[in-house]
Amino acid sequence: MATKANGAFITKIIRHYLKYDRDNPFIFVSSLLAFLGIVAGVAVLMLAMGIMHGTQKEFQKRLFVMNYPLTLIPTSYDSTNENLVQKLEQKFPNIKLSPYYTTQVISKSGSNVNGSILYGVDFEKESQINEVFEKSQKDSLSIDSKYKMVTGEVLAREMGVYKGQKLTLYFSEQQAIGFGTMPLHKRFIIDSTFDSGLKAYDKAIIYTTLHAFQKILKRKEGQYDGIHIYSEDAMNDINRIREFLETNGLSKGIIIEGWWEQNASFFAAMEMEKKTLFLVVLLIVVVASLNIISSLLMTVMSRRSEIALMRTLGATKKEIKSIFFRLGVIIGVSGIIAGTILGFISMWVLTTFDIISLSADVYGFSHLPIDLTVTDFVLIISGTFIIVIISSLYPARKASSTDPLTVLRNE
Repeated sequence: MATKANGAFITKIIRHYLKYDRDNPFIFVSSLLAFLGIVAGVAVLMLAMGIMHGTQKEFQKRLFVMNYPLTLIPTSYDSTNENLVQKLEQKFPNIKLSPYYTTQVISKSGSNVNGSILYGVDFEKESQINEVFEKSQKDSLSIDSKYKMVTGEVLAREMGVYKGQKLTLYFSEQQAIGFGTMPLHKRFIIDSTFDSGLKAYDKAIIYTTLHAFQKILKRKEGQYDGIHIYSEDAMNDINRIREFLETNGLSKGIIIEGWWEQNASFFAAMEMEKKTLFLVVLLIVVVASLNIISSLLMTVMSRRSEIALMRTLGATKKEIKSIFFRLGVIIGVSGIIAGTILGFISMWVLTTFDIISLSADVYGFSHLPIDLTVTDFVLIISGTFIIVIISSLYPARKASSTDPLTVLRNE
């Protein structure tokens, strides 16, 4: 029964201290500012983490499309051949492979010039592993020529050419002309165009047939510059393929890379930016917690006589400490709950209505991507709650250490 009486006493005093005090209005204002600071901190943290993770996912999605899950890259010319392709297809029926040739070229149309990367691929196999390329084939002219090409829409637009028209490509190899030489060049007809959502890729990448490479650059048939691999579980398959290559003595002269390794520095920078942003925005909560400390300390100083009276009437140090500790926690937790509600409402508004629009040419997407993960949400709530707990401890200890005899003597 004593425990229930103590609990009722503590609850009653807390309710009394939470009310507006006309004699000390600044204490209430300070508590209100602390509450609003926690609300703003939690809401901004949720938005910031949601936008950062959403942006990271959008870039990852687009880079994944154009970079392929896995890529076999030879360090010696005859490493990636047709025999290796067949062995991998037999051993790993769950993966899809698209061997390729590649070289750097200069595309020219009239006075327009642009540097590009030319890939020679099997159009059917490439369509199976590259959804952007597959989509381009649905709108292709189906030109029956080994010198047909698939370019990005950005490149075609900047070159001033359209589907069905020709674009000249200059290679680094030289060809004899009379008594001199000049760069090897060939006119290709544009069969279709693609749009990956990333301007840099659409401007730099061109696809043509394997036969065009073999004919123009005298590449040996079945001896490729690399193999693009599609896998649903790339992070596990990369180890399985490495083990297979080593077991069969095929690993010499071959490097296998995952898309995450090819763009490791980019995603590491984004992850670092995300962590830094979290710490910076968390300072809003830290500042709000200082308001909790100051408001509780002012409450303690203004209520010293009441605290002394409660002590003389039988209230223990533990009860006094519990009153002010719970007072701080109530302000903080109320702010966390209100901030969480405000954060979810803000995310819904930004994702539902086109309030903030982005340039698709710059970012590759026009809407503001927001995707708050459960881990980030738990981290935000946990971090804020810990700060609130720590902020409530010192004022509570200060209140419980009040000496009733000294206070009553001075009063």
